[in-house]
Amino acid sequence: MDSFELNKIFGAVLGTLLLVMGLNIVSEIVFSPAKPAIPGYDLPGAPEASAAGAGAAAPAAEPIAARLAKADVARGDKAAAKCRACHDFTQGGPNKVGPNLYETVNRPLASHPGFNYSAALKAKGGNWDYQHLDEFLENPRKSIPGTIMAFAGIAKPEERADIILYMRSLAGSPAPLPAPEAAK
Repeated sequence: MDSFELNKIFGAVLGTLLLVMGLNIVSEIVFSPAKPAIPGYDLPGAPEASAAGAGAAAPAAEPIAARLAKADVARGDKAAAKCRACHDFTQGGPNKVGPNLYETVNRPLASHPGFNYSAALKAKGGNWDYQHLDEFLENPRKSIPGTIMAFAGIAKPEERADIILYMRSLAGSPAPLPAPEAAK
C-alpha cells in the first residue's frame, strides 16, 4: 500500500470525526434545553389554611376506652402485620429488631428480658397501659423523644385501638379493659 492510500484512509477517518463533532455542535444549538434559574424541583408546601377554616381545629379522637369497646381483635391481628417485620407476637418468641410483644399490656416499659432498649425508653418509666400504648403507636418519637424505634406511627385511632385490643389478647390472663365512662 502506498502513502497515497494511507492519506485517503486518514482523511476519511478525520472527515468522519469532524462531521460527527459538527453535528453535535449544531444539534446543541438547535435543541438547547431551557435551564432553570434555580436547579431542582419545586415541592408542594404545606397547604395554607383558608380564612374561614383558620380557627377550626381537627376533631379530637375518642378516648381510648371508648375506641377499645368498638375494636375488633381480628382486625387488630391483620393491622399488626406491619409490626411483624420487627416484632414477634408469640409466647416465648424471639426478640427481633424490636422486643417480643407477647403480654405487653400493663407490662413495665423497657422490661422484656434480653432486649437492649434505648436510654430514652429506659428513663421513661411506668407501664404500657392503654393510654400510653395509644400515644406510642400514634407517634413513637413524639411519645418518647429519643427512642430508636424507626416507625412513623399509625394515624387512624380505630386501627390503633384494634392493634391494642389484639395485643391485650396475647396474654395468659388479659388485662381488664378500662370502662368507657372512666375515660371522660
